[in-house]
Amino acid sequence: MKRGYRQLIDEAEASIETLSVEEASTLFGNSDVTFVDLRDRRELERDGRIPGAFNCPRGMLEFWIDPESPYHKPVFAEPRKFVFYCASGWRSALATLAAQDMGLDTVCHVSGGFSAWKKAGKPTELVERKG
Repeated sequence: MKRGYRQLIDEAEASIETLSVEEASTLFGNSDVTFVDLRDRRELERDGRIPGAFNCPRGMLEFWIDPESPYHKPVFAEPRKFVFYCASGWRSALATLAAQDMGLDTVCHVSGGFSAWKKAGKPTELVERKG
């Protein structure tokens, strides 16, 4: 293996903005900030999410960001800051770098992810099961 996951995460974190839970919580509720939950639906239903977060499964991120993609989501074209998070901060670090490389300039991620957010007693909400 040329580069393992830890090296990829470390390289990403050297190039992106990483927020502590406390820093991220100061952005929570701002109308010009969107929290983006990169976890899959099963994780949301099991663990909850940050209230009002937009769910974008990690595997769809590049397709949803690109306006030329048939899967594009208009939320990513809005003039706002995007705060990415996942369960532990690993997927969100890699996703933040990918989004930044695609030209999404106002993007950062939460160190420690949703686990750290929840452990710090920050607001969460349950997500209903679909189907």
